[in-house]
Amino acid sequence: MITGPAPAHLDGVSDYAGRLADALDGAGVEVDAVPLRPPAPGRWLAATVGAVEEVRRMRPDLVHVQFAPSAYRFSALPGLLPRLLPSGTPLVTTIHEYGWWAAPGWLPGRAWRPLERLRLWDRETALLVPASHAVVVTNPDHGAEVRRRTGRRPVLIPIAPNVPIAPNVDRADSPPARAETRRRLGLGGDGFLLVFFGFVHPVKGVRYLLEALPALRAVRPGLRLVVAGGFTSQALPEGEARAFRRELEALAARHGIGDAVTFTGYLPGPEVSALLAAADGAVLPFTAGVSVKSGALLAALAHGVPTAVTVPDDPDPRLRDGENVAAIEARRDAAAIATTLRRLIGDPALRTRLSAGGRTLAAGHTWPAVARAHLDLYERVLAHA
Repeated sequence: MITGPAPAHLDGVSDYAGRLADALDGAGVEVDAVPLRPPAPGRWLAATVGAVEEVRRMRPDLVHVQFAPSAYRFSALPGLLPRLLPSGTPLVTTIHEYGWWAAPGWLPGRAWRPLERLRLWDRETALLVPASHAVVVTNPDHGAEVRRRTGRRPVLIPIAPNVPIAPNVDRADSPPARAETRRRLGLGGDGFLLVFFGFVHPVKGVRYLLEALPALRAVRPGLRLVVAGGFTSQALPEGEARAFRRELEALAARHGIGDAVTFTGYLPGPEVSALLAAADGAVLPFTAGVSVKSGALLAALAHGVPTAVTVPDDPDPRLRDGENVAAIEARRDAAAIATTLRRLIGDPALRTRLSAGGRTLAAGHTWPAVARAHLDLYERVLAHA
């Protein structure tokens, strides 16, 4: 399984690949990870050639590439893998990001279309989509775009939660554990614990959430927000991450809510699970909107946390306002966030309904099911390779 160079705690795709490998191991598939690590900054061709040499030594039954432009620092060179692999190597590619990037970016869309329709080249993945024996997408939108550009029918395999429920932290079964987590955060009896979980990046909308907090604290003075997640990631290098954290901390101080916000930084999975199990609500105010392709959303829903989400331009039909999520109708809008969260905070019956509906939705997204779907795909590819 070929992945980008970043470790799991810095990159969502690497985290996904590690969880998939573990699940496949449970299904009887032996997985060897081959990260593309440039020997020096920017040397992606050398990294690609090195990965191919390692694959040649391993002589695997099948090669599976996990692809996102950000995972390879927006280099098109890893997309040459199909040309470099031994002839006839069964190849599967999973696309985690698609429909918004091209290399080179200056080439107009009409110039790409004949190359993509003839399956000679793909503007985002180079040779990966055209030359793979099977292409996997994690959501229908990416699948529709692949079909529109290339005529190929990719295989849809949705993701599963990126944080499993840790032992002894289930919301219903462990009130002492919940109480201990809340005590450590300094929540009193009237406290409302609101959690944002995931990599903290400008596109996640946290700055608008902070701007909404004063209005929410006026309604519920004991409300506390925990922003749980690392700032440094493959998409936000360390220097930019430090600057962004300072910006958010300054914004919280400016709005007089510094004492109501906790930035945890990166947390191990069991600690995130304990936090979600103790939460009264979660909020994911992404600037592009939220769909079921979000592992953070699935983690919150699997933990039974009533969750508020922004709505994308093309809403995910599986997310239903008042049934399994609370919809924030406008993006990049503090007032819209405050409106939805006031509804969530003030309506215990709504929270109970969302908790149950969210668990039901998340129950259809499990790692054993993801592994079975991949195993079925691998067997089909190998049968026709």
